[in-house]
Amino acid sequence: MAVIGHFIGGQHVKSEESDMLQLIDPATGLAIDKVCLGGERDIQAAVQEAKAALPGWSATPPARRAAILFRFRDLIEKHADELANLITREHGKVLADARGSLQRGLEVVEFACGIPHLLKGEFLENVGTGVDSYSLRQPVGICAGITPFNFPAMVPMWMFPIAIACGNVFILKPSEKVPSCAMRLAELFTEAGLPNGVLNVVNGGKNCVDAILDHPLIEAISFVGSTPIAEYVYRTGTAAGKRVQALGGAKNHLVVMPDADLDNTTEALMGAAYGSAGERCMAVSVAVAVGDIAGPLVDRLAKRVRGMKVGPGKAPDSDMGPLITREHRDKVSTYVDIGVSEGASLIVDGRGLKLQGYEKGAYLGGSLFDHVTPQMRIYRDEIFGPVLCVVRCPTLESAIDLINSHEYGNGTAIFTQDGDAARHFVNRIKVGMAGVNVAIPVPMAFFSFGGWKRSLFGDHNVHGTDGVRFYTRLKTVTSRWPDGRRVHAEFIMPTMK
Repeated sequence: MAVIGHFIGGQHVKSEESDMLQLIDPATGLAIDKVCLGGERDIQAAVQEAKAALPGWSATPPARRAAILFRFRDLIEKHADELANLITREHGKVLADARGSLQRGLEVVEFACGIPHLLKGEFLENVGTGVDSYSLRQPVGICAGITPFNFPAMVPMWMFPIAIACGNVFILKPSEKVPSCAMRLAELFTEAGLPNGVLNVVNGGKNCVDAILDHPLIEAISFVGSTPIAEYVYRTGTAAGKRVQALGGAKNHLVVMPDADLDNTTEALMGAAYGSAGERCMAVSVAVAVGDIAGPLVDRLAKRVRGMKVGPGKAPDSDMGPLITREHRDKVSTYVDIGVSEGASLIVDGRGLKLQGYEKGAYLGGSLFDHVTPQMRIYRDEIFGPVLCVVRCPTLESAIDLINSHEYGNGTAIFTQDGDAARHFVNRIKVGMAGVNVAIPVPMAFFSFGGWKRSLFGDHNVHGTDGVRFYTRLKTVTSRWPDGRRVHAEFIMPTMK
């Protein structure tokens, strides 16, 4: 049983007198490794290493930074199976999903390989007589990322490759439930030629988060997690003068129009609602059935949910693996209890699932509710588990109003064969990411990921061009070179003529 420490200054280190957290395999419920829970001292050590590395790394030409990123990309591809197995081992998701999430993170690394082009500024000659003006983007400095348990590779790779490509140094605080993948990525980046101290990984809980928020030398913080914590990180960080992007919770709706292809829509809903056991910020947790499509849709969904194969993530025939912990499984199960008590129709009950030989695992079958109303907690709250709610709406307009009234605005989708309806939906919806016949509209790396309303705190989304803007500061230069003419003092606002 390994003891996982931190990766600071290019070296594996362990906290002195730190608490230990036992890591549990969600599939078996058995202990696997232990992780050191760091604190203020460990964050301080990481900051000092990052501070020492910053001058040299920020002065490194972008093309040389890109060359290291290209090598990092190759190493990720070479070790893809190893990384996917680490994800499944600690999180529990099926291997195919682990590989897919790793690929989405790798796409951000590939995007960051083009950083010389992305950092280009603007230039205009003769904004005034003999005066030129140009802009440039420079690194922010020491940046930090705080990432959740559900995507041990993808979400960290939304952050640190772009930050580092822009010339910053980075401190990553992954979820203490899934530390191994982040540690391995740091090792591979170092193997690719990244100087020591440019990427540091500190494992821990709230003590580490607060130490990051409080440290005066950390200039920018990226966060992905629940809305209450996102708001706490945003308010605390910005109050300390830091640049913060904090992505919070979600309640993603998928609108099913009467003309939708029901077979394709059902399959899309199955993957979007129950993939990764519903532990995705882009999981569809509400199907909005418009008009008379609800009955046929629920019938098809019920049959598919009952036939879904739940088992260990490493089993090749598993559709869905366990949840992250037994405690979280019990919390999700309680939401099913609440839905029943609130009067929703429980069509498929995933509670009480038992797998022979895996009785200690964190398993929960898929649950399906019909006749859910906006007043119910199972509709309002982010459940973060394999529970799909069907809400019935008479028209597209009422479906749009329903979605726009929710406090979250992360992702949404519409399934239809009517281009006018789809265009109207996309135009009117108050949600950051929308799909048309695409259930999980996660943008590619060259766009940016982020929601609206209480799903995002801050002005910048992650990765893409917004990521480059977040991890750089804009500087505009106005220059004039002496031409022999005498310049007289002017006591009015200067103009360029």
